[in-house]
Amino acid sequence: MIYLQMKPSPPLAGFVRSFWYTRAPELPHQQERVLPNGFAQIVLSLASNALTECDDNGTMRPQPRAILAGPRSLYEIIHTRDLAELVGIVLMPGGLGPWLRLRADAFFNRSIALEDVWGLKDLCDRLREQPSPQRILAKLDALLVETLKGRHIERKPLLRAALADLRSTTVRQTAQSLGVSERRLHQLFREDAGLSPKLWNRVYRFQQAVRSLHAGRQLPWEQLALACGYYDQSHFSNDFRAFSGIDPTTYAAHRGLWRNHVACDAPCA
Repeated sequence: MIYLQMKPSPPLAGFVRSFWYTRAPELPHQQERVLPNGFAQIVLSLASNALTECDDNGTMRPQPRAILAGPRSLYEIIHTRDLAELVGIVLMPGGLGPWLRLRADAFFNRSIALEDVWGLKDLCDRLREQPSPQRILAKLDALLVETLKGRHIERKPLLRAALADLRSTTVRQTAQSLGVSERRLHQLFREDAGLSPKLWNRVYRFQQAVRSLHAGRQLPWEQLALACGYYDQSHFSNDFRAFSGIDPTTYAAHRGLWRNHVACDAPCA
């Protein structure tokens, strides 16, 4: 198994959170539950000409080998054969701006064929020509920089400020501190980040809990809930199941290499 991450070069730093590469061709289970993290991603299969979408009933549907997966509030289930060789781009909230003219909420909880919305053609084939995972990621970075063609584009400062504030305050307090209405803040998030500010805040808290559980922190649930910004253990448990489809105990017992992946041959419903 190989897993690599790479930070973007400076021209992309405002739009791309990270690049990643994995090669895991022989996992002992067939499906994995992927937890929502609030970020849109581009996923490219270098091992086959199709990806696979699954559901809780085991039904599998083919997808294009290159997809744009929008920000999610729900888990999704993938077949592990897709992990034979994958490349991905994790986009910052508002990071679709340089390449797409559509609102980000058009992709909320959806995955669509990349070629339907992106100008780069034969991207998978161009990456397959590279001799190593490191060169693949470097080539992907270079191709994206090339698409910018020297343009000076920035994410909206208001969005960046709101994202920072929402890590520790409410939507109302964030709007007040930025001098905008809650309605304007909601509109900005839906258009540029793909989800509402309240939902972003909930996913952020959920991811804090996932990070703590994946690290193996031994805390009573009520203490973990308070540490992650939840009002009480009940709110924590309800939110965790709403986003992941499993309870925190199940996650902690079956956590694997990647914190947002849970093997589905363990209890999954």
